[in-house]
Parts: sequence; C-alpha cells; structure tokens
Amino acid sequence: MAQRRPQPTARARAAVVPLRGHEAPILRALPSGRSLLVGFVIVAAAVGLYALARITPTFALDHIEVVGAPPSVAAHVEAALRPLRGTSLLALDGAEVDRRLAGLTDVAAASYDRDFPHTLRVVVRPEHPVAVVRRGSHAWLVAADARVIAPVRARSRQSLPQVWLTQSGEPQVGAALTDRLGLRAVRALALARRARLHLRVRVVRARPHDLTFLLASGLELRLGDVRAVPLKLAVAARILPQARDYAYLDLSVPERPVAGANSQPGG
Repeated sequence: MAQRRPQPTARARAAVVPLRGHEAPILRALPSGRSLLVGFVIVAAAVGLYALARITPTFALDHIEVVGAPPSVAAHVEAALRPLRGTSLLALDGAEVDRRLAGLTDVAAASYDRDFPHTLRVVVRPEHPVAVVRRGSHAWLVAADARVIAPVRARSRQSLPQVWLTQSGEPQVGAALTDRLGLRAVRALALARRARLHLRVRVVRARPHDLTFLLASGLELRLGDVRAVPLKLAVAARILPQARDYAYLDLSVPERPVAGANSQPGG
C-alpha cells in the first residue's frame, strides 16, 4: 500500500490591516488647513482694527473727569493733562500721564482709568497743607512731608499754623524745606495731625533745643527738644482740658509735665 506523503505546512503570513475611520487621535486634533487660514485672517483683522483705532478719532480723548479733589486742584489736574486731548485712549502713554501728575505739588497721589469712548477718569488724593512757612513778607504752603506746595499771600491762611524760617535760602515749590529748624516745626505738626490732636496751633517757634506750639487759646505748649515728640503730644492731649487757666504747659520731660501761669520760660 502506497504511503501518502505529508503535505508541506503552509507558512504563516502576517500583515497590518488598516482600520478605516479610526485615525490616530493626535491627527484628528489638528485643525485643517482651512481652519488655520480662517484663524489667521481673524487675527490679522483684529490687529488691523486695533492699529486703526489707535490713529483714528474713534476713541480720541476729549474729556478729563477729575474725582476726589477740590475745584482748584481739579483745575490744575485738568490743565496738566490738557495737552493729551485728541490722543486715542488706546495709544495713551501711561508714563506720560504719571509724569504730568507727578509735577503737581497740590496732588499727593492719583490714579486713572480709560472710560471709553472719550473720557479719562482721574481719581485724586489732594495734598493737605499743615503749615504756612514765612520769611519776611513771603509765605508758602507746606505739606506734612515738608514739601513746599505753593506760594500764598502772607495772611491768607490764618487757620494754619505759622512757622518762621530763620535759616537757609528761600523755599522752592515742589522741593522739601531745607531750613533745619523750620523742618523740625513742620514734622512736629505732622505728628500732631497724625495723632488726630485738635490743638489749633497758631504759631510754632523752633529753636536749637526748644520747640513751642502757641495755641489759639493763648497757651504755650513747650515741647523742649525734638525727642519723644509723639509721647509729649499724647501727654498734652490728656492734660490740656484741665489746663485752660494756665499760660503754659511744659512737657520737656513728659513724665513730669509742669503747668504755670507765668508765660516766660523758667518763671
């Protein structure tokens, strides 16, 4: 009987079968060329419109609104920013606005924002003078930081303390006082204001080792040297309601205040 020859084993074949409709996720996430083109057109149009708005009167500044300042200070702010009228709010240089406001001695601080389409809104904290410094027939308003705000008529601000300058040259508007004794007097007044002491100071006399507040009531508040001025003022605030019949209150040594009827020191 003839034997059957074994058939050769078929070789295994392998192949990658593509799955239609199941592209790789990263390929599906990529935008099409048409979408990219549309996106570029939109961005270019937005940039073009922004550039056009910067040079056209669409958002031109024509009104400056000043908030938080009295009329005189508001007028100074408006005048300082007036040259910027006509500038597009989109092209407005913030550094230029800050520079113009920084030059105003009667403005302590200011901020601003653009109120489209045509308004610049400026919020101002005005500088409040603490004294009138005097040299001869000339007078100047001075702020709490000893910066000279503006010249004034000698007797136009009787409600403010008067400080007579005896050293250095004439004060310069916008600069700090250089008169050493006048500087001490103004700083002491600033401390009194910060402590909210309603002393109604009429005149401040400053000498090398003596600082005196002459109050509107006529009482002299002798503070001695400039050491521990806040403590001396705090002691004065507690004693003054009971010192109405005295001519002076000496606080040179705040732990041992002395009140007397003799207006002359040492009397």
